[in-house]
Amino acid sequence: MSDDGDVDSHFLGTERGAEAYRDALGRATEAAIDATDTDDPFSGIKPEAIREALPDDVLPESGIGLDAAIDEVAEDVLADSVNVSHPRTAAHLHCPPMVPGLAAEALVSATNQSLDSYDQSGAATVVEERLVETLGGLFDLGDETDGVVTSGGTQSNFQALLLARDRYCLEHFDHDVQRDGLPPEAGDLRVVCSADAHFTAEQSAHHLGLGHDAVVTVETDDEHRMDAEKLDATLERLEEAGEHVFAVVGTAGTTDFGAIDPLDALADRAAAHDAWFHVDAAFGGALALTDDADRLAGVERADSVSVDFHKLFFQPISCGALLVADRADFGYAARNDDYLNPADSALPNLVWKSTQTTRRFDALKPYLTFRALGREGVADVVETVLTTANRVATLLDSAPDFALLAEPSLNTVVFRYEPAELDDAELDALNTAAREALVRDGRAVIARTEVDGVEALKLTLMNPLTTLDDVAETLDALRDVAEDVDVGTLTA
Repeated sequence: MSDDGDVDSHFLGTERGAEAYRDALGRATEAAIDATDTDDPFSGIKPEAIREALPDDVLPESGIGLDAAIDEVAEDVLADSVNVSHPRTAAHLHCPPMVPGLAAEALVSATNQSLDSYDQSGAATVVEERLVETLGGLFDLGDETDGVVTSGGTQSNFQALLLARDRYCLEHFDHDVQRDGLPPEAGDLRVVCSADAHFTAEQSAHHLGLGHDAVVTVETDDEHRMDAEKLDATLERLEEAGEHVFAVVGTAGTTDFGAIDPLDALADRAAAHDAWFHVDAAFGGALALTDDADRLAGVERADSVSVDFHKLFFQPISCGALLVADRADFGYAARNDDYLNPADSALPNLVWKSTQTTRRFDALKPYLTFRALGREGVADVVETVLTTANRVATLLDSAPDFALLAEPSLNTVVFRYEPAELDDAELDALNTAAREALVRDGRAVIARTEVDGVEALKLTLMNPLTTLDDVAETLDALRDVAEDVDVGTLTA
């Protein structure tokens, strides 16, 4: 049985707790620094080896002490985690977090504010409101804009389509979904988006009780953007079939190509069909900070916008936001509870705007970063990775054994390894196997995808410290591991 005298060393608010916190944070800080100071981005270890290295008893009868536990985690967990700060980590939209964001993360966890009600958060509630106001201005959404901090693009996209569905049902069918559930017409409700839109459109349709088939995709043009003329044909076909398009989703930064749909044209079509216009700017929203902000033209006409701070705003996971042009639209899914946010309360209890109840003070991360670096400082970092992507594309295009599959739009570069006279099936097998071998090798981490029916590779250049030399090392490592791939065996 533990000694009750130790309890005051486990919590802030006492002298012993404060000292223990300083010591623990110092030790954890050194462990994190060591974990980001590695020769390669990944150890290449297999999952079963990690499981074998972990202690058999996660909850022992007696603890081993905090110092020993941190050291154990450093050795058994951090050492075999992917180093997102390594310049050859280039698989996903998974950023190296900025130091201001890391400092904010420490403040968020230690103060442990909950953003559902003002009496659990105080200043944190007001900070989130101010951040939302800033974002509304950044995207020029108008005087009635409002928003809520989310866990990321998935939650933001889901909530946007939830509000869109409920508004459409009330206005077109005089049906209150929140009170009465889905209307009889639910089977004919449709969301229209690009064929390259994020999978969360279908995921959201499932969660909304509409099913994947409620999502209708539109072909893209040569630049992987939604084709506005094909959108016209799609909307006309759906209308003639008696189906109800309640939302048009424009993508500002597709996952593979970073493509930005023609948002102004999409806004026109959404308005003409009385559909909610949502812009998924989880990837490309950071362009609003840069000299290329005009590439987002039309976003200001959106009913809602998704933003991710743990992508090109370089914040620790998780951190995103959903913005709406008309704050009244949050009312379609709002509720009040006497113990938490009574309807007659004059306090800003933000739970009414969120699909979550308990919610972290993630707004502090972009807030502190914006205050520390300013718009120019954050924009410089964004522009650095965009420039790197263009230079990498030139490098790949000039290499005889690589094929560049698209010019970069943001900071993703999609390509194919083509070292010899192989047919498409053999090249597919080689690219897939070489990428998997590279993960096991650990010298670099890159992604795979599919382009026009063929296997392709992708560099997602999230690290502003990544150089052309780093990319050249990645390509050399890919060549090395590919030499051991027996294509004949894979395609036999």
